[in-house]
Amino acid sequence: MAFMDSIIQKCTTLSHIKQVQAHLLTTGQFNLRISPSRTRLLEHCALSPSPAYLPYAAHIHRHIPHPSTNDFNALLRGLARGPHPTHALTFLSTILHPDALTFSFSLIASARALALSETSQIHSHLLRRGCHADILLGTTLIDAYAKCGDLDSAQRVFDEIPLRDVAAWNALIAGLAQGSKSSEALALFNRMRAEGEKINEISVLGALAACSQLGALRAGEGVHACVRKMDLDINVQVCNAVIDMYAKCGFADKGFRVFSTMTCGKSVVTWNTMIMAFAMHGDGCRALELFEEMGKTQVEMDSVTYLAVLCACNHAGLVEEGVRLFDEMVGRGVNRNVKHYGSVVDLLGRAGRLGEAYRIINSMPIVPDVVLWQSLLGACKTYGNVEMAEMASRKLVEMGSNSCGDFVLLSNVYAARERWEDVGRVREAMKSRDVRKVPGFSYIEVEGVIHKFVNGDQSHPDWREIYAKLDEIRFRIKAFGYVAETSLVLHDIGEEDKENALCHHSEKLAVAFGLISTSEGTPIRVNKNLRICGDCHVVIKLISKIYDQEIIVRDRARFHRFKDGSCSCRDYW
Repeated sequence: MAFMDSIIQKCTTLSHIKQVQAHLLTTGQFNLRISPSRTRLLEHCALSPSPAYLPYAAHIHRHIPHPSTNDFNALLRGLARGPHPTHALTFLSTILHPDALTFSFSLIASARALALSETSQIHSHLLRRGCHADILLGTTLIDAYAKCGDLDSAQRVFDEIPLRDVAAWNALIAGLAQGSKSSEALALFNRMRAEGEKINEISVLGALAACSQLGALRAGEGVHACVRKMDLDINVQVCNAVIDMYAKCGFADKGFRVFSTMTCGKSVVTWNTMIMAFAMHGDGCRALELFEEMGKTQVEMDSVTYLAVLCACNHAGLVEEGVRLFDEMVGRGVNRNVKHYGSVVDLLGRAGRLGEAYRIINSMPIVPDVVLWQSLLGACKTYGNVEMAEMASRKLVEMGSNSCGDFVLLSNVYAARERWEDVGRVREAMKSRDVRKVPGFSYIEVEGVIHKFVNGDQSHPDWREIYAKLDEIRFRIKAFGYVAETSLVLHDIGEEDKENALCHHSEKLAVAFGLISTSEGTPIRVNKNLRICGDCHVVIKLISKIYDQEIIVRDRARFHRFKDGSCSCRDYW
């Protein structure tokens, strides 16, 4: 048995596999009801990285007269980890006597295939068989539900299993962090520590991802302290996540300190993460310097590296540098994808070079996607080019785009010219297509509690104090020459009503709450799900000067660090 296992392990070609198969046939081992060597051969084929081996494993399986459950599991395991995990779920129905391993491999397949219905069916089988309390099955079940997006079911399974290993905790933390429950992921991580469960690099990766999504600096610093205490910073993946966390919490310099002191070596992901961090913060010069430094190392630049540095040029308005790097990619052997084209089109569009941006779209060797035309439409809104905006809008309609942002941008173009009939026509088109505007919201963390605001929000317990602060702000900024940008309000209403509508945007509410609820000198950090509006940008600059307050706003595209009446984006976003 051991000798045959050794022979099978050394098989490196299909020819070798067939020789072993022939030996098993001639010695009668192939047709036995239970044949460990046959199962081992099947498993070796099914798990091989070579694409030709898995189909051959299926071929072997089809010729076994009476395959055992172990034989089924060997092939099922390969199918579950293969390029088409749904094939494993189909194969599952042919297994007459499934065991715990059968269900475990099936759950791996359903997690990879994001097959919620099949996950629920397997769960029902486990309940009927009384296997649901098995730690291994419980963990793969939690992971499958979480990856399929059913976080409530994942939580229920986690709560019901009597014993939990570290993998079960990690599966739920990761699922919550990747879903819409980052606060719950952090709470579970803290509970894991409080209950004395040994955390590992997977645990902290989930917690760091949650901190990144929330922009929760204090919690992120706590996880980083845990990483250092447990010597997990020798893991390059963990260090990359720490850098990313600090960047997404608004502190690229803290991330750079981690980057500079890494002892575990830097991967291409490390360099890309740090370059993108500087890009998000509008520090194009430092991103370019790091890009040049990376070129002097043994780490090979990839398409993500170029995308990160192009984004840096985009956010900092470094037009010529961005165009040069875009042209350089071909000579470096890095294939351009649609995201690279999108970045350079956005770069040129923001600079007002709409004709060049349009020519690049038309000259692309690949089909332009919706984002490219949206970028051009956004530039048309900025520079008031009605004709090109209408053309880009028609292209988006032809491509089947039904995004509210497309309609809002075109409405903005018309509203800026006070073409209210056209604004009304766009609104009617939105109604007929059942297009709904994504509601803007902002949130701020104060003393570990997340406070969320929507435009015109009066649901917060302190809303009267918040609105009183906004009135005070409005009075004080007018003394500095502030005039509301009422052209941004897409309604044919009076100027005073427009000004009131602008005053109560979600980011202004969050900043006002930060001013009344944090101690003097504490930076105010706000996250917004959409792009910050132009009027809010002007107002928050003035607030930072008048109140001598550093304010950091992370919108869906980048960071804005307001200090002394200026923004890190230098008004280029």
